[in-house]
Amino acid sequence: MAAPPDAEPSSALSLEQLPTDPLLLILSFLDYRDLVSCCYLNQRLNQLSSHDPLWKRHCKKYWLISEEEKSRRNQSWKAIFTSTYSDLGRYIHYYATLKKAWDDLENYLGQWCPRMISSLKESAREEDLDAVEAQIRCKLPDDYRCSFRIHNGQKLVVPGLMGSMALSNHYRSEDLLDIDTAAGGFQQRLGLKQCLPLTFCIHTGLSQYMALESVEGRNKYEIFYQCPDQMARKPSAIVMFITGTSYLEWFTSYVNEVVTGGYPIIRDQIFRYVHDKKCVATTEDITVSVSTSFLPELSSVHPPHYFFTYRIRIEMSKDALPEKTCQLDSRYWRITNAKGDVEEVQGPGVVGEFPVIGPGKVYEYTSCTTFSTTSGYMEGYYTFHCLYYKDRFFNVTIPRFHMVCPTFKATNPNESAVDEDQDSTGTDDSRDRRRALDFPAPSGCCPCHT
Repeated sequence: MAAPPDAEPSSALSLEQLPTDPLLLILSFLDYRDLVSCCYLNQRLNQLSSHDPLWKRHCKKYWLISEEEKSRRNQSWKAIFTSTYSDLGRYIHYYATLKKAWDDLENYLGQWCPRMISSLKESAREEDLDAVEAQIRCKLPDDYRCSFRIHNGQKLVVPGLMGSMALSNHYRSEDLLDIDTAAGGFQQRLGLKQCLPLTFCIHTGLSQYMALESVEGRNKYEIFYQCPDQMARKPSAIVMFITGTSYLEWFTSYVNEVVTGGYPIIRDQIFRYVHDKKCVATTEDITVSVSTSFLPELSSVHPPHYFFTYRIRIEMSKDALPEKTCQLDSRYWRITNAKGDVEEVQGPGVVGEFPVIGPGKVYEYTSCTTFSTTSGYMEGYYTFHCLYYKDRFFNVTIPRFHMVCPTFKATNPNESAVDEDQDSTGTDDSRDRRRALDFPAPSGCCPCHT
């Protein structure tokens, strides 16, 4: 309804007249940038935007500052946010994610691999990272820099933070390199141009690299294992087994596998076996489960030779009757590659042993297989005989388990990209790294299909 013509218009309500509590509630929904902007609008908003509880949420969200740390610092929330931003502001979009990953990893290692904690280095300084950029004449991605502001990698020790693998007389344990060691291994030669090593194994010379530029068919910040190509005509081309699309994704996904128990802890080391929870079979009171891993250092694309290791766990229920105790006599494998070619293997025992399984007992062993295709699967059974009823034999199912090579692509230093099916070649970079750091070459292989 229209106001009477003789009515005077009401005066507008100014910002100064608005009550404080509703304004603080509104400000509590703003991001830190907008909260800072409000400080410059007028005196009232400047005062309200400095209300300390408003900054508590931002300190916790971006810097993971706890109440205990605030008390220890004896500073206001706003002062903590401001001082931390002045030091780490360029990493504000990465810091919370990476700090949580490092905290989770340290807490887990403290419980399961305590000696690995002592190998971690203190944070790198901003000027150290700047100096490395000047040295290699290439920019480091902010997520990588941010992680090294939390921990500057680890010492060159065993076990390595980035996982181990042991097979017969083959052993790999990857350290997360500190920034200076990584810079010393920075590559400018054809095939690995502008690639920075992230990890290093002192036994095999194996490294995972990060591409700092989009050259030679690589994507910028892609992380990979380089693979020698024994059939290519150009010795500077390589094949990449890709392990990550960015440092953030690569590191946090690895940590998640560790702290959730996806990678088993064996003899105080992290082993990068992947277990499919569906890959379990129970026959009577015996359960067989399998985990697998791809070994890039023993694989090649040209010629096609994809090397996998698997870890078998055989367990008898603790509720089984004592007379169910039995001994493994033999194994049967049916091995199928991606083309449908089938190989059958049968033999006595497993890895030269004939384990006895009783109620609540567990037997584990590791073996390996190779495929000429990028994937394949295995299945079969073990034959056991009862110790109490010696004439009773029975088969225990081994569940079908699949092995798949990681995504890979060939790179060509003279062209922008090369298809997977084209010939490419690799340089034996691990040999050069061993020579530079004076590490011995790996030797030996392992028995298959046991």
